[in-house]
Amino acid sequence: MTQTIAPRVRTLVLLILAVAGALLAGAAPASAHAALTGSDPAQGAVVDTAPSQVSLTFSEPVAVGDDSVRVLDPKGERVDKGEPADPGGTTYSVRLVSGLPDGTYTVAYQVVSADSHPVAGAFTFSIGAPSETTVSVDAQGSDEGLVGWLYGFGRYVSYAGFVVLAGGAAFVLACWAPGARVRAVQRLVVAGWLALTAATLGLLMLRGSYTTSGKVGDVFDLELLGDVLQTKTGAALVSRLLLLAAAALFLAVLFGAYARTADAGDPDRPAEGDGGEPDKRDLTFGLALGGTVVAAGLAASWAMSEHASQGLQAGVAMPVDVVHLLAVAAWLGGLTALLVALYRAPVETPVGQDAVRRFSRLAFGSVVTLAVTGVYQSWRQLGSWSAFTDTRYGQLLLVKIALVAVMVAAAFLSRRWTQRLADARVSGAAGEGERTWSAEGSERTAATVGSEEAERAEEAERAEGEKQPAGDVTVEASATSGASATSEASTASKASSASGGSQASDGASPAADAEAAEASTASGGTSEASADKAESGPDAVRAAQLARQRAATEAARQKRLRDADPNRFGLRRSVLAEAGVAVVLLAVTTVLTQTEPGRTEQDAKAAAATSSSTSATGQGSGAVSLTMPFDTGGTNGEGVVSIDLDPAQAGDNSLHVYVEGPDGTPVDVPEVKIALTLDAQDIGPLPVAPDHITTGHWSASGVQIPMAGDWKVEVTVRTSDIDQVTVSKNAQIG
Repeated sequence: MTQTIAPRVRTLVLLILAVAGALLAGAAPASAHAALTGSDPAQGAVVDTAPSQVSLTFSEPVAVGDDSVRVLDPKGERVDKGEPADPGGTTYSVRLVSGLPDGTYTVAYQVVSADSHPVAGAFTFSIGAPSETTVSVDAQGSDEGLVGWLYGFGRYVSYAGFVVLAGGAAFVLACWAPGARVRAVQRLVVAGWLALTAATLGLLMLRGSYTTSGKVGDVFDLELLGDVLQTKTGAALVSRLLLLAAAALFLAVLFGAYARTADAGDPDRPAEGDGGEPDKRDLTFGLALGGTVVAAGLAASWAMSEHASQGLQAGVAMPVDVVHLLAVAAWLGGLTALLVALYRAPVETPVGQDAVRRFSRLAFGSVVTLAVTGVYQSWRQLGSWSAFTDTRYGQLLLVKIALVAVMVAAAFLSRRWTQRLADARVSGAAGEGERTWSAEGSERTAATVGSEEAERAEEAERAEGEKQPAGDVTVEASATSGASATSEASTASKASSASGGSQASDGASPAADAEAAEASTASGGTSEASADKAESGPDAVRAAQLARQRAATEAARQKRLRDADPNRFGLRRSVLAEAGVAVVLLAVTTVLTQTEPGRTEQDAKAAAATSSSTSATGQGSGAVSLTMPFDTGGTNGEGVVSIDLDPAQAGDNSLHVYVEGPDGTPVDVPEVKIALTLDAQDIGPLPVAPDHITTGHWSASGVQIPMAGDWKVEVTVRTSDIDQVTVSKNAQIG
C-alpha cells in the first residue's frame, strides 16, 4: 500500500509546488502598497515656466533616500539637486537646477512604503511644449527582477517554516504527546525551524538590493545591510532571529525531557497525564506557555512591519494579525504533522483516533478564529464590496476564501473517517476481548494437561528406580527430567502461540515465541551441557536471531494490516487533500501580503483623478458639468448619468462619471464609455475609458482636449448583456 501511495504523494507535491511557484512569479508587479496620489507639476502637465522643484504626494508615509526621486531632461541627464525633502505629511519634494529649457522631463521615483514594500514609478511633464525624450518611463522596478523573485520566494518559505514549526509543536503538545518520540514528527518540526531561520537570513541579505537597485551584486553590500538594520523591517528580521534562538531551546526540551515522559504505549493518552504526575504536568504547562510566547513573538515580527502596522486602526490591527497568524499555524501546521504521523508513525506508536479528534477540535477553533479575524482584516483592507471584484487584492481574497471553503469541506470528510475509525476500533476491542478469554481458557487447559503428564512421569520414575541400581537411576532420572522439562516447555510454547494469535495486533506473539524458544533451549541445554558445552553458545545466538526475525516479520505484518484498513486509508487521503490545498492557500496568502490593499488602490485612483491640477495648461479653471437621463429599455434600465470635466480647457483634463438610479441612489452598471467629438474641425470621436472607483462612480485622468470649441460629449451606458443606450450633450470647452 505504501509503495502505491508514495508516487501519488510525490506527484501531488510537485504539482502543488508548481502552482505555488506560478503564483509567486506573478506577485512581484503588484507589490507596491503605497501609491502616488498627486504631483506638482502633474503627470502630463504643460507649464509655461520652469518650476523650481518637483513634489510627489503618496497615499501613506514612505522612506526616501538620496536617489529616491530623479528628474531627467529629454537627453536623460539629471536636473535635480540635493536630497528629497519632506515638507510635511506624505508630500516629498526635490529641487531643480535653474534655467531649464523647454521640453519634456521625466520624474522617476523609488521609495519604500511604510509597510516595507518598494514603490517605483515614473511620469512626465513638459515646459513650454512637449518634445521627444530618450528616457523610458517603463523602467523595471527593483522588485521585478531576480532579486524580487528571490525575496518573494523567501517570504513564502518563511511563512511555511513558521506554520510547520508552530503548528507541529502545538499538535504534539495539545493532541498527541507520544508524537514527541516519533522521529518523523521531530524531523518535520526541526525542518520548519531550519526553513524559517534560513529564509529570515536570506531576506535580511536581500533586503538592501530589493528596496534600491534590484541588482544581485548588491545583495552582499555590507553598507546596504547596515542601512537595512536601521529600518523597521530590519529590526523585525533581527528580532525574529533572536526568537528563533529561543525556539531552538524550546525544541530541545520538547524532543528531549518531554519526549522521555511521553507514554508511547498508549497513543491516545492526553499530554497532561493522569493527574498523578505533577512534574510532567508542570513541564507540559511550561512548554505550552513558553511556546505560545515564542510563537506570538514570531507572528508579531510580521505584524509590526507589514499591512497591519499602517493604515486604519493600526493599534487594533496588529494584535488581530498576530492571532490570525497563530490560528493559521495551528490549523495548517497541525494538519501537516497529522499527515506525517498517519504515513510515517511506527507500528508501536500509531496515531490514534482520540488524537485525531483532539486535533479536529483544535482545527475547528482555529477556523472560527480565522473567520472572525479575517472579516475584520477584509473590512480594513477593502473598505467596500466593490473592491472584491474591482481590485487585485479583492480578487485574490476571493480565491483565498474559496480555498478555505475547500479545506473545510475536506476537513468534514476527515471527521467522518475519524468516526468510522473509532467505530471500527470499538468493534475490534470487543472481538479482542472474546479472543483473549478463549486464549486464557486454552492456557488453563494446557497447564492442566501438562500437570497430569508431569505426575505420571514422576510415578514412572519412582517405579523404575525401585528396579534399577542407584547409578542407573541417577543417569536416567537426569534424562527423564530433561525430557519432561522439554515437553513442558513445548506445551507452554503451544499455549503461548495459541494466545499470541489473539494478540497479533499488539505485537505480543513474537515476544511469546522468543520466550518459549529460550525456555526450550534452556531445558534442553541442562541435559546436554555435560555432553557438549561448545554447542550451547551458537544455539543461543541463533535463537536470538530467530526471535528478532519473527518480531520484524510480525511488525511488518501489523503495518500491512494497519495500512490496509479502509478507514485509516480514507483518513489519510482526506488529510492529504487538505494539506495539498493548504500549500496553495499559503502561496495565495504570500501573494496577498505583497499586493496593494483594495482600499489603498481605490483611494489612490480617486485622489489621482481629482488631483489633476489646473497647471496642465497654465490657465484658470472652467469646470463643466453635464447631466443626461437614459433608458436602455431593459430591467432596471432607467437612470441619470452625470459628467464632470475639469478644468474643461485645451490640454490635460480630469473626467468623472456618476450613474444614479431613478431614486437618486448610486448604482453600478456593467459598462460606461465616453466619446468626445468636435464636428466643426472634424475631430473625433476621441474614446475615453474611465476606471471604476466605487459604486456609481468612474473617473479618468489625463483626458487630452486638443483644442477649444463646442464639443459633443457622448455617453454609452450598458445595463445588461443586450441593453445599452447612447446619450449626448454639447459643452463649450476652452
